[in-house]
Amino acid sequence: MRFVIAMMKHETNTFSPVPTPIESFGKQGPLFGVDAYNAYKGTNTPMGAYIDLAQNEGAEIVTPIAAQAWPSGFVHGGAYESIVRAIVDEVKRGCDALFLDLHGAMVTEFTDDGEGTLLERIRCIAPNLPIAVALDLHANITEKMITNCTTLAGYKTYPHIDMGQAGQRAGSLLIRTLKKEINPVVIWGRRPMLPHTLRMGTDDAPMKDLVTMARVAEEEGVLAVSVFGGFPLADICDAGLSVVVTDVDQSRGKKVCDKILNAAWARREEFVYHSEPLTESIARAKAFSDGPVLLIDHSDNCASGGTQDTMAVLAEAMRQGLKDVAVAAVRDPEAVEAMIRAGVGSRVTIQLGGKMDMPAIRLKGNPLEVTGTVRVISDGEFIVKGPVETGVTTYMGRTAVLDTGPIKIVVIERNHEPIDLGVFRSVGIEPTAMHYLLLKSRIHYRGAFMPIARHIIECDGVGVTSSDYSRFRFQKVRRPIYPLDSDFNLDERP
Repeated sequence: MRFVIAMMKHETNTFSPVPTPIESFGKQGPLFGVDAYNAYKGTNTPMGAYIDLAQNEGAEIVTPIAAQAWPSGFVHGGAYESIVRAIVDEVKRGCDALFLDLHGAMVTEFTDDGEGTLLERIRCIAPNLPIAVALDLHANITEKMITNCTTLAGYKTYPHIDMGQAGQRAGSLLIRTLKKEINPVVIWGRRPMLPHTLRMGTDDAPMKDLVTMARVAEEEGVLAVSVFGGFPLADICDAGLSVVVTDVDQSRGKKVCDKILNAAWARREEFVYHSEPLTESIARAKAFSDGPVLLIDHSDNCASGGTQDTMAVLAEAMRQGLKDVAVAAVRDPEAVEAMIRAGVGSRVTIQLGGKMDMPAIRLKGNPLEVTGTVRVISDGEFIVKGPVETGVTTYMGRTAVLDTGPIKIVVIERNHEPIDLGVFRSVGIEPTAMHYLLLKSRIHYRGAFMPIARHIIECDGVGVTSSDYSRFRFQKVRRPIYPLDSDFNLDERP
């Protein structure tokens, strides 16, 4: 058999000013052929799981492309077309099955449904091709995604420590289909809910309880049950919470789907995040005598499309006199260049961050003047050792550490979520030795940083990943939808 295995992953924040050209999809762009295979073989990703499954079947493996970018604004049309063409052209050459590692929330300059459009184009040239799809827990499910795949499974964890397991489930079900052991159908449903991302952590209720319901259904024989919180900052019609079931029994699958959806709707208020004023958050953190204390700058999280250069939380930490702080990370290519020119050991004063305006939320960039010593200059590359994307080589771009005395700031060229302790250790900072760790993250930090944390303080700064929906002008999402609209009856919605 000939198996095509490909990756196309991007979570698009339609309010983000961060551009997404083809160069964003990898160190210098996507990986092709054997390079794609080598990069993801043996990793905790759906693509890694697909490769292992294909090898176990003795199949010929073709990996036309692996394209993955950190969340940002609309994907450039040319970038999307290049990625899609690589996959479609390989399918045209002929194959027995297609295994896709997708995200589920890609929006491009020309389509609001990047994944559904890809699948539809594939179906046009290969109507009967068996297709497995693995999706992120934050996927915004569309009709095109469902009708144009054979099996589908999503991550059950956030932070996403089960990426490989999702690929294993979707892929193994497809192989069973090829062997005619099963004839699956894909059932889905949704409720008019736009949950806050900070309320989707699977270690916390209510998402934890919905995922438990999905796991129980699988233990009772349903092939695959996936709860998708959706990505609310992709302002498209289909954004929001949904459930997808892959099973051999349409009736059973629908009952499971509806049961979980009804439970989600009943607890919709629990999916709303409530924050506290930033000054109070930092003051609470200051009172802790033991650390590390994690300061979570969740409104500027690059893994939800943030600019990663807003300075509100760092400025408040400095104003209140926090000491023994390490920051990961501020994206500021200009500052990195200035520190590299100055050299290690040099004393510099720079205007840090605030380089990007955010017109969608009517916010101007606001740099912070910082003086310190350049301690480290690095290429910003390291291999992830933590539970999220284990084994993947990751790139922060050229990286420098600015030491102000009380605070060590990791400054990077490319957006990068602090999903792994390597964001500090790769530049000589031992995170367990710091009293405070200021992380531009939302939930993903938990996989690597929760085990070392003594306290966690969520800090409501500014940025295009804020949980305050009133900052955003939603135009395309279907209405009514909770909590943008709270005064409507589920049975009376359009």
